Amino acid sequence: MAPRSRRPERRQEPLSRERIVTAAVELLDTVGERGLTFRALAEHLATGPGAIYWHITGKAELLGAATDAVVAAAVTAEPTGTADSPEDTVRAVALGLLDATEAHPWLATQLATQLSRTPWGTVAPRIFESLGRQVQAMGVPEAHWFTATSALMHYILGAAGQNAVNSASAASAGSSGRHVDRDEFLGTVSTAWEGLDPDEYPFTRAVADQVRGHDDREQFLAGISLVLAGIAALHRPAR
Repeated sequence: MAPRSRRPERRQEPLSRERIVTAAVELLDTVGERGLTFRALAEHLATGPGAIYWHITGKAELLGAATDAVVAAAVTAEPTGTADSPEDTVRAVALGLLDATEAHPWLATQLATQLSRTPWGTVAPRIFESLGRQVQAMGVPEAHWFTATSALMHYILGAAGQNAVNSASAASAGSSGRHVDRDEFLGTVSTAWEGLDPDEYPFTRAVADQVRGHDDREQFLAGISLVLAGIAALHRPAR
């Protein structure tokens, strides 16, 4: 009697929306937005596209869910050290988003897309809530909550997005076989600024040397401190 062939083992973990979103993030990190298709996702999950459509209706929803998942992890970062002030928490959230855009090259573009096209979704409220609670805890009067929180959010996402673009440009240049040295690049910028017309660009020439060797992370945190100081100075509670 011929032995029966063994049936393929079933997946131990059932397919869920969470598994699909996790797989989508992995694909986005490796092949980018263009490479994220339902066919590629189905192969990655060892399932059929129809099973995925049961949980996700289309690519737009998938990108939104992937963005929200990464943002949710980023904004729950804990402050470093023993201090636990609202300002420290703002810095922790800011660094979480900065690190997330660095770790996920596609995130900066998706953040801009989600915030401009679907601000009523989950991404914008999640970031706004994480910062707004700290603005509230700082004692800012309620009439100024929206303005103060918006200022923080715009600075954080703008600076993090620019940093992601810089990293992507360096990676693209490196993949083409051209070595990119950050200090050398900053030195080139600094030298170019120093050579500008002194009558037309006196300020830019004056700060040109500060471009050399600056630390992006320290500069990012210094900007956060400036925004927080401005919020405290302009919107401290009325006595």
